Amino acid sequence: MNTPEPAAVATELRTAMGKLTRRVKHEDRIPHGQVAVLGTLDRDGAMTTSDLAADQRVRPQSMARAVGLLMEQGLVVRRAHPTDGRKFLVELSPAGQAALEAERGRRAGWLAQAIELELTGEEREVLARSAALMERLAAR
Repeated sequence: MNTPEPAAVATELRTAMGKLTRRVKHEDRIPHGQVAVLGTLDRDGAMTTSDLAADQRVRPQSMARAVGLLMEQGLVVRRAHPTDGRKFLVELSPAGQAALEAERGRRAGWLAQAIELELTGEEREVLARSAALMERLAAR
C-alpha cells in the first residue's frame, strides 16, 4: 500500500474536521461566539473584556456587546480588577458554568451516538488512535 502524500492527507483531514465541527455545532443552543467566550473563561479564568477580545480576535466593542448579552442572561458576572480600579474582570457565573457544561454534553452526546451507530469496533479503535495523533499535531 502506498503511503499518502502529507499534503493530500492534510486537505482531506481539514475538510473532514470542518464538516464534523459544523455538524456538532448544530447541537448548540447558545450562539457559537458566546460559547467561545464561555469556554475561554472556563479554561483561562477571569479576564478583561479587552483580553477576551484579543483572545477571540474581535474588536473590543464587539466583545463588549457579547459580554453584555452574556451578563443579561446571567451567564457571566463582572467584578473589579484587583490591581487596576479602572478595569473589570469578566468571569463565569454558576449559571454560565452549567450552560457551558450542557453545551459540551450535547456535543459529546451527539458525537458518541454517531460513533456508536456509524462505526464498527475496528473503526472506533482507529478513530481513538487518530484522536491522539491529532492532539500531537495540534500541539506542534
